[in-house]
Amino acid sequence: MKILDDIKLDFTDVLMLPKPTQYSSRSQVVLERTFKFKYSTLTWTGVPIMVSNMDTTGTVEMAMELQKFKVITCLHKHYSFEDLEKNGILNLNPEYYALSVGISVYDLTRLDTIIQGIKEHSRVDVKFICIDVANGYMTNFIDVCRQIREKYPEKILIAGNVCTSEGVLELVNHGKVDIVKVGIGSGSCCTTRKQTGIGMPQFSSVVECGDIAHGLDAHIISDGGLQVVGDFSKAYGAGADFVMSGSMFAGHAESGGDIIEEISADGKTTNLYKIFYGMSSDVAMKKYSGGVAEYRSSEGKAVKLLYRGNVEKTIQNICGGIRSTMTYIGAKNIKDLPKCATFVRVNHQLNQIYTGKEV
Repeated sequence: MKILDDIKLDFTDVLMLPKPTQYSSRSQVVLERTFKFKYSTLTWTGVPIMVSNMDTTGTVEMAMELQKFKVITCLHKHYSFEDLEKNGILNLNPEYYALSVGISVYDLTRLDTIIQGIKEHSRVDVKFICIDVANGYMTNFIDVCRQIREKYPEKILIAGNVCTSEGVLELVNHGKVDIVKVGIGSGSCCTTRKQTGIGMPQFSSVVECGDIAHGLDAHIISDGGLQVVGDFSKAYGAGADFVMSGSMFAGHAESGGDIIEEISADGKTTNLYKIFYGMSSDVAMKKYSGGVAEYRSSEGKAVKLLYRGNVEKTIQNICGGIRSTMTYIGAKNIKDLPKCATFVRVNHQLNQIYTGKEV
């Protein structure tokens, strides 16, 4: 048994300090960034925001809308090529979506079929592959990552999830991945921490994992743990190269799932909702696996979100928040956020000031 007693922090535990700045307008800062990768020979330029590969967010419809903002949507791994073709993947720019895959033989065969189908029907090749499991520390996961690298040496490989420097080292050095997905138990619909006791506060996880990844010429994604728009900026400031979210993009017209209409008890009010759930939840396992296997338990939950309309306003709000952060701390480019950020710890007992009910 071992106890690490240094303090670990979540996004809610820190704030960034403003600094003297020459930028008086959010239009003066730059969100787009160009990346080179450790193993892939490709480069990528865009806004380093990613939509999570959950089936309620990682949809072709979401990718179709967000490619206008140069944002990447990680498509969920339950699409077949026929599904993708029917939903319009051949009209997507490969710069702004990633194919997701698990590690079973079925998953890997499906990935090959999709890549070949897209290439044959559009003559445009897939650029990003996201290899996704809940536990990125499994030896066979590392092996599969390396096999995919050998088969597709030119592609940009994303893999995870892990939450420590050891996990990053394994995935980069032995799995041969370019971008490591960081975050275990931090998602709003994830119950891994409650169910298993496993995890690490997301802010500290990003700091640790980003430091080791950058020393290896690799990159990380901060995946999950975002409660408000300002958490995107905190993640970049902590060292994340990309920031991924599911909850921020759930509940929209482009999100998966049907709109649910509910009438109030008095019959005077009608509210619209969409269901958002974790991919290890009862709902997801019933949908794709026929239920929760007897040897495992659910590590996710389902929530009902108010319908939020088109995702365009949400992504504009997120980008506006990041730009505003950059003007506060004097960061011209999004890459400069870590070196311009000074964080202070928050004493939550002293910080809770009642300001009235928001209307």
